[in-house]
Amino acid sequence: MAAPLLGEMSPAEAESVYFNEYPPPKALPRHEALARAFINLHVEENRRVVLVTSGGTTVPLEAQTVRFIDNFSAGTRGATSAEYFLEQGYAVIFLHRQYSLLPYSRHYSHSTNCFLDFMDEAPASVDSSNPGHGPIMVRDEYQDQMRSVLRKYRYAKQNNRLLLLPFTTVSEYMFELRSIAKLMRPLGPNALFYLAAAVSDFFIPRSRMAEHKIQSGELPPHMRGSAISSDEIYTGENEEKPSSNSRKLVVNLDPVPKFLHQLVDGWAPEGSMVVSFKLETDPSLLVYKARTALQRYSHHLVIGNLLSTRKWEVVFITPEEPHERWLRVPKSRRSKSISGVEDQVGLAEAKKGGFGDAGAGGGSAD
Repeated sequence: MAAPLLGEMSPAEAESVYFNEYPPPKALPRHEALARAFINLHVEENRRVVLVTSGGTTVPLEAQTVRFIDNFSAGTRGATSAEYFLEQGYAVIFLHRQYSLLPYSRHYSHSTNCFLDFMDEAPASVDSSNPGHGPIMVRDEYQDQMRSVLRKYRYAKQNNRLLLLPFTTVSEYMFELRSIAKLMRPLGPNALFYLAAAVSDFFIPRSRMAEHKIQSGELPPHMRGSAISSDEIYTGENEEKPSSNSRKLVVNLDPVPKFLHQLVDGWAPEGSMVVSFKLETDPSLLVYKARTALQRYSHHLVIGNLLSTRKWEVVFITPEEPHERWLRVPKSRRSKSISGVEDQVGLAEAKKGGFGDAGAGGGSAD
């Protein structure tokens, strides 16, 4: 009899099995120490803290990973939202996909404009200690913009308001989310979870994963060793094995457990607020799937969007009236706006009891 899938287990059983399937990330102890110190500082100052998750997660196909499945996300929404939370007085733990967009630096990275285009070399001074080499300067037309971004970034860093913690794989993300959520318990209702990361829905259990690179061609018998040949690639526990002359790669994926239930009912502080996101490609499914998630996990807000219109419109799904609220950016503003992030952050904050003083604690979540 086949073992039950994680999706068929109770949340507690799935948590136990999943986290025993993978070793903790090597960086987890260091990240926990950084997060603990960061959280304790802001507990003492009675400041609100938001965990913003951002970017996509990978699903490795091999333990020594060469190939992987990735989720579509540059991290734009998460990085932009983090800036707005900082402006509203929050301290931000930014749990992000490594090399995805970051708060403030996002204005100049992953851009169609090369960062070097913003700078020039000024004429060398006659009495310079380095003759023939002028100082590097920001071009006049970019001075105001860069000054504004730089000041905000420096303020956040100097006042210890922003903590950056990277992840890559879906298992790393899950370990980090669970640990940080539990560390945030002393914050109580001053904690907010803004889960904008694009988390993989499927994965390959470590027990079924190849150790070495999957080989796309045949190897001589004396070189095969523990290598995975082209006719022995993931067939799944109950799947028919491909024919010996098949060159197909058959990948059998299991559903990733929906740990949002565990976050809401176990990991997160009592009285904290949880905001999740729902991305769909089929317009007829978006609101239904968002409402279903809200009912299933009993959290506070689902922000839904469609892949094709994600930059211009979102829908807020809440337990109380109005249950469905659409936000659409006018065409005249679309070149400068990013999905109404100000309103997304504003609605999340409004549900915490209003902006108020930057250091004051928010009210209990609805």
